[in-house]
Amino acid sequence: VAGEAGEGGEGKSELVTAPAGLFPTPQQPNNPILQEMDCFRLLGRVMAKALQDNRLMDLALSMPFYKLMLGKTLGLYDIRNLDSRLGVTLEEMDNLCQRKRAMQANGSRNSEIEGLTFRGCAIADLCLDFTLPGYPEWELKVGGAATALTVWNLEEYVDLVVDATVGEGVARQMEAFKGGFQQVFPLMAIRLFGEEELERLICGCGEKWTLESLKDNIKFDHGYTASSLPLQHFLQILVELQHEDQRAFLRFVTGSPRLPPGGLAALSPKFTVVRKHPSNSGGSASPAVSSSPANAESLLAGTTAADNDLPSVMTCANYLKLPPYSCKAIMKERLLYAIHEGSASFDLS
Repeated sequence: VAGEAGEGGEGKSELVTAPAGLFPTPQQPNNPILQEMDCFRLLGRVMAKALQDNRLMDLALSMPFYKLMLGKTLGLYDIRNLDSRLGVTLEEMDNLCQRKRAMQANGSRNSEIEGLTFRGCAIADLCLDFTLPGYPEWELKVGGAATALTVWNLEEYVDLVVDATVGEGVARQMEAFKGGFQQVFPLMAIRLFGEEELERLICGCGEKWTLESLKDNIKFDHGYTASSLPLQHFLQILVELQHEDQRAFLRFVTGSPRLPPGGLAALSPKFTVVRKHPSNSGGSASPAVSSSPANAESLLAGTTAADNDLPSVMTCANYLKLPPYSCKAIMKERLLYAIHEGSASFDLS
């Protein structure tokens, strides 16, 4: 996949940083990539199965990738959504080509056209050749390494770089991906969607929470009601969560950092919060929850006996077991600790 990962060659990092989302790394047409093709084929099968089974994937794909999934053709103005520096540079070069064509149409002399500059520098002084930026071994045409870039071949250069970056250079990987996807789920069935809609179907969506929306879409049960003070603290904490903390909370509770299309209301099973009996309660077993007014009143407030406990979840059921902490500050500290430090924990209860 395309991204920032080391300088190439020995010691290349296996970690990929792709702020704009993942996209296939360009490959030369004559370069054998059998293992990579198998990986893309597998990715297609996994994504299709997740879509078929209504499962969300934590997979940060780029918008141009979704466009290729939908059978659309990428061009010059898609590159800035993958590599902003390369995209902006190519767009400026394309604008220069348009100026050159306009000057030719107006009968300008060759010397005037050769006076065109790129960011104040003559094209020939850029010392560029016909190799793909970032891939010095990839000649864009025969003898490309020995072909200097000038104002007269600039348009050809831009076209070749665009084709290598988002065209022929990624065609084999995308065909392998589509082949794997097609084995599980028909690609024609997703052509009705746009790329943003397809991303939400596969990876879910974010949502700005309010107290009202949370109360409407969370079920309180087994010791908690909407009037319970710990629950009021809990809802206030959820509203105040920063973006990354919200993602961590959703991953902790549901297994995915994003919500399905439709937000909390679309979660199935419904997000449920229940009272977790404090462990520091003299060793007594958890009492049965009664519907009597006296017992209900006793469960409205928090207790210091729960302040050392951590919340736990049943992820498959979107089911949070929340101790009745004595105050909001302690609840927030314990909740943030659990979602960031305990997300990899798996225990049987």
